Amino acid sequence: MSGHSKWANIKRKKGRNDAVRGKITTKISREITIAVRMGGADPTGNMRLKLALQKAKENNIPKENINRAVQKGAGTLEGQSYEEIVYEGYGPAGVALTINVLTDNRNRAAADVRHIFSKYGGNMGETGCVAWMFKNKGIFVVAKDAADEDTLMELALEAGADDIKSDSDAFEIITAPEAFDDVEKALADNHIPTEHAQITMVPDNMITLGGEDAQKLETMIDAFDELDDVQDVYHNGDMPDDTDEE
Repeated sequence: MSGHSKWANIKRKKGRNDAVRGKITTKISREITIAVRMGGADPTGNMRLKLALQKAKENNIPKENINRAVQKGAGTLEGQSYEEIVYEGYGPAGVALTINVLTDNRNRAAADVRHIFSKYGGNMGETGCVAWMFKNKGIFVVAKDAADEDTLMELALEAGADDIKSDSDAFEIITAPEAFDDVEKALADNHIPTEHAQITMVPDNMITLGGEDAQKLETMIDAFDELDDVQDVYHNGDMPDDTDEE
C-alpha cells in the first residue's frame, strides 16, 4: 500500500455528476457512439466501448439511451460526426489540467475551454505542455468491507496490478492498461465487486491545495464539466474532502 489515493477525486466527481444528470447521459452516450464507430459494437474486443458501458452502468444510464448510442455508432441510426481533441493548461497554484473533448465544432470547443481557463485564473497551453505529467492507468476501487486487504493485495498483484492504495473507505488497485482485463477477471473470479473501474490519466505528482486555491480549482473543474463538449477533466490538484458544498 502506498501513496495518495485517487478515489477522493473520483467521489467528488461522482457527486458533481449527480447534479448534472442530463449532461452526463449525453456525454456518456456520445462516448459510446464514438467507441462503436471506432472499434465495433462488441465490447469483448473493444476496450473503449467496454469502459464506456461500465461508466454508463455506474451512472445508471437508461438502457434505451445506451442502445440508441450503439445504433448511432454502428450507423443504423443517423448521428453527428464528432472530433476528439485534448486541451492542456494550468489552473490555480500551477495545477496541471488536461481536458478531453468530443465536439462537432472545433472552434467553439477551443473558445469555450480557453474562456474557462482565463476566467478562473489559469491559462491554456500548447499541446504537450502538461501531458508528460500524467500516465495512462487502470483504476479499480473496492470497498473495504468487500475484501480482506491481504487477500486483495495478493490476487491483484498476481494478476498484474502495479500497486494498491488504501483510502479511508476503499482500496484502490492501479494497473497498466494492458493488465486491466486480467485484474478485472481476477476480481470477478473471486466474487469481489468494484465500486468503480476505469482507465484514466493518473498524475505522477500531486500539488496539495487548500483554502482559496482549492475552491478556485473546484469551481474551474465544475465549469469545464458544464460544457457539453467536455468528456473528462484530469488534474494533479490534491484538494481537501471539504472543498465544496456538494
